[in-house]
Amino acid sequence: MIDVYLFSGFLGSGKTSLLLNVIKELKQQGKQPAVLMNEFGSLGFDSDQVGLEGDVPLKELLSGCICCTGSEKTEAQLQGLLEDYDHIDIILIETSGAAHPVEALDAVYSPLFADKLRIKGIITVADVKRWMERESLSPRIRSLFIEQIRHASLILANKADLVTDSELANVTVELSQLNGTAPIIQTINAKLPFAFIEKTLNGGHFQQATDIVSGKGVPLSSKLITFEEPVDQAEFEKWVRSLPDTVYRMKGYVPIKGAGHPYLFQYAYGLVHWLPEYVKVAPRVVVIGEGVQQIEYHPPYA
Repeated sequence: MIDVYLFSGFLGSGKTSLLLNVIKELKQQGKQPAVLMNEFGSLGFDSDQVGLEGDVPLKELLSGCICCTGSEKTEAQLQGLLEDYDHIDIILIETSGAAHPVEALDAVYSPLFADKLRIKGIITVADVKRWMERESLSPRIRSLFIEQIRHASLILANKADLVTDSELANVTVELSQLNGTAPIIQTINAKLPFAFIEKTLNGGHFQQATDIVSGKGVPLSSKLITFEEPVDQAEFEKWVRSLPDTVYRMKGYVPIKGAGHPYLFQYAYGLVHWLPEYVKVAPRVVVIGEGVQQIEYHPPYA
C-alpha cells in the first residue's frame, strides 16, 4: 500500500514550502513521491513550482475543492496518478488554504483505494503571526483556521522567526489547548525533516472525525490581475501594501522593468517575497481573500 500524507493550513501558511522541502528530501533518498494539489483559483502557480522539481508525478484540481463536493474529481485524479505512473512510493496531498482537512480525505477513503492507499495523517502548517492576529479574521474564516489546527496529526508552528520567543511560546500553548494530541514543532520556512514526520505519524491509525465545522461556503474568492507592460517593483509593492487586510494571499508572476522575465511574486499577511524566473511565463497574479472582486491595479505606465 502507498502511504498518503495530507498537508493542510490556511492561505499563505507555508504548505507549498513544506511540500517542496519534502519532495527534495524524498528524491535524495531515492524515493518517488507523487503530488495531488488543490489550488484556490483557476491558475496553478504553486503546482508550477512543484513541476520545476522535475520528474514528480503531479495532478491538480483548480477552482475545485478536495472535499465531499468535489470527491469524484479527486478520485479521478488519484486514479490517474496510480494508473499513469508505474512506481509511486508516497503520495503527498496539498489542500487549498480554504479546505477543511478532514473533508479533504473523503476521496482518499473511497472504496476504490481501500487496498491501495494508507492515510498516515494530516500535517497542518500554522502561520504563527497570523494566528496571533486571528481575531481580525471574519468569524467563518477564523473558524476554518481553528478547524485546520484542531484536526491535525502534526502541527508546524511556522514563520517562528517573525515573532519573539515569548510570543512563540504563547502561540504554542494556545495551539496545544486546541489540539492536545498533535506534536507541535516550531519551524522557519516550513523546514522539517520528512524522517521526523514519518516517525511521528508511524502509527498510521488516523481516525476520521465526524463533528467538524465544514469548510464549504467560506466567503473567499479570487481575482486575476494581468499586466500589459512591465511595472516598477517598488511601486507595485506600495500598491500591495495598500490593500485591505481581507486580502490573505497573492501569488503569480509580475513583469518588472529591466528584467528579462517576470518575477515569481508571493504575498501573505503583509510579507512580500520575490524570486527571479529564468523562463518565459505569462505575467499575471491571483489575489485571494474576501471581497477581492473590486480590486484593480492601474500602474503609472511609462
